[in-house]
Amino acid sequence: MELRKENKALKTVLIIISFLFLGIFLILPLIYILVTAFRYGVSEYINAVTDEYAIKAALLTLEATLFAVVINTLFGIAAAWLITKYAFKGKKLLSTFIDLPVTVSPIIAGLIYVLTFGRQSFLYPILDSYGIQIIFAVPGIVLATIFVTFPFISRELIPVLTAQGSDEEEAAALMGAGTFHIFKKVTFPHIKWALLYGVVLCTARAMGEFGAVSVLSGHLRGKTNTLPLYIELLYQGYDFTGAFAASSILVVLAIVVLILRLVIEKKGKKELDLNK
Repeated sequence: MELRKENKALKTVLIIISFLFLGIFLILPLIYILVTAFRYGVSEYINAVTDEYAIKAALLTLEATLFAVVINTLFGIAAAWLITKYAFKGKKLLSTFIDLPVTVSPIIAGLIYVLTFGRQSFLYPILDSYGIQIIFAVPGIVLATIFVTFPFISRELIPVLTAQGSDEEEAAALMGAGTFHIFKKVTFPHIKWALLYGVVLCTARAMGEFGAVSVLSGHLRGKTNTLPLYIELLYQGYDFTGAFAASSILVVLAIVVLILRLVIEKKGKKELDLNK
């Protein structure tokens, strides 16, 4: 208590700095986006967000996000289970590779996929013979989105599974329970909030991905432009109202994700307190 009283002035300064920083770098840009989006009235805003290409870009963004979240959820659970419950050679290497998208620039990731699946790749003739197009097509966008988001779920689950240990699973196995039953009844209740939190983070990152998707998309309007790419296209065409109107869609989605995150944190903390 004495320490808190002595540092009251410092606390006030830190509060001012924190809110000032957030105001300049977060609140003001968001306000500017909304003001610019509605500059010419509600009707122009509605026309911009209901434009055919805007709707297609939004749907493609949601499609890529859905694929990324589903696949990364399956991968995240499997990878976290493997790393925390089993001992094997290459464990640290696997854990390092999971963090790779965090350290590699998304643009570099996009170029890697271009080299892997593009015309100069040895895989291209094989894929082309089956009519599969990855570069400058929707599959490439999905791959890029999956790549930049796959650490989020596993990294939320690994600390929780590590703290949980394996005593409960071993006891359930000794009682004759199968692997799926053990996961459903013993493991999942411990990780469900961390899993949901990871899904929320993965969703937020997937919706806003630009770099890797930009390299792989080919910028085909109405076909391979996600919402961030569509916003860039409008901005470069000096359609500021349309660009900021489309940006407001991402802002709304970000707010929804933020609310979900807060709800999950609150429920998870409440359940943790009840279990203590």
